[in-house]
Amino acid sequence: MERTFHAGELADRLSGTGDSLDVLELATAVLVRNFELLRRRGGVYAELDQSEYLILRILDGLGPADIGTLAGSLRLDPSTAGRQVSALLGKGLVERGPAPDDRRRSIITPTETGRERMHQTRARRRGSMADLMGDWTAEDQEAFADLLTRYNRAVAGRYLAGAR
Repeated sequence: MERTFHAGELADRLSGTGDSLDVLELATAVLVRNFELLRRRGGVYAELDQSEYLILRILDGLGPADIGTLAGSLRLDPSTAGRQVSALLGKGLVERGPAPDDRRRSIITPTETGRERMHQTRARRRGSMADLMGDWTAEDQEAFADLLTRYNRAVAGRYLAGAR
């Protein structure tokens, strides 16, 4: 009988070899796969898809913003951010209004429905993470958060340098 071999098992085996880049290469491939599993099966995106959630989450942190500022925060081309905002407008999750200092510029603001859905999605995502990491110490969770944030900055710095 043939034994099934899981990528996670290979990552565990590699971790003892001292070749951390080999472990990280495989671990990030498995991480991407696991994020996709969480997205599809975890039920955290019931009201919003990933891009809708991220835009609303950024607006929650920034406050009302114009497309250029939003695109820069998301590291997207302004036309891409504009299309995503248009979809949110169509769903009643954001509203567009004139900037107080320059009426030619539009400001995007989440609607109450948009804020509620973002907060519901955020709570589900946090709950899912808490369940998955329930046996991790607070120090381990903080270390993982710090290292993942650092990794995300490195990726953005390398591949989004100069991008808005």
